[in-house]
Amino acid sequence: MSSRTTSPAKPDLSRSNVARYVQLATLFRRHIESGHWPAGDQIPTVDELAAQHGVARATIRQALGILESDALISRFRAKGTFVNAQERQHLWLDMTTDWRGLLNAREGAVIEVLEEEDVSHLPRRFHDIGAPTSRYRRLRRRHSREGQIFLVADVFIDAEFFPLIPREALSSTTAMRLASFFPRNISHAHQTIVIGSADLEMSALLELPLNAPVCLVDRSAVDDGGRLILLSKGVYRGDLVRLDMRL
Repeated sequence: MSSRTTSPAKPDLSRSNVARYVQLATLFRRHIESGHWPAGDQIPTVDELAAQHGVARATIRQALGILESDALISRFRAKGTFVNAQERQHLWLDMTTDWRGLLNAREGAVIEVLEEEDVSHLPRRFHDIGAPTSRYRRLRRRHSREGQIFLVADVFIDAEFFPLIPREALSSTTAMRLASFFPRNISHAHQTIVIGSADLEMSALLELPLNAPVCLVDRSAVDDGGRLILLSKGVYRGDLVRLDMRL
């Protein structure tokens, strides 16, 4: 018979505006993913978790309800709550850090264009990368593979060059490769990677719990005239990304 595990030190739930049961559901999910609560083991009782985290028993029940709806745990009357065996997810999203890798589409990936509109400006923080053009065409694209959504990205394309891109390329080509249709040389490209958490909008689009880990990736291309002609702001599922770098 498996013995019940205890939880690590209690986090300060008051530091976030996110509902406490959502914070606890995210914390408990990480206990399972990290193996702190192993598959097949009984987790602490509602009373024990409530005492440990300084919350009401109803809050713990709400958090466990989220895990149960995601099939991470099973609750049995008079027996307790147990961690379900999980099929190991394959990390098929290796984050590329070279130009060739940024151009290659992921095998088997499907791209949906969710939104398309004209915009007249970019966030100011990108102005240091290159001189912004007067207009961009913004595409919001969602990427999936084997039925699993892994990326939502807003792609800003210089409106002058957007008509040169074949329509089919918008739903089949990586953001950086779209620049190959432009009659300009790419002087330099830039990539920034930041670890964050899913907000309400991204949790819905990526089909993730609120506050789940995500990887924020900004990619840009500047032409030889110093103009920022393409920008991609991507949000990846954090549980499917791996970054390997040769040192």
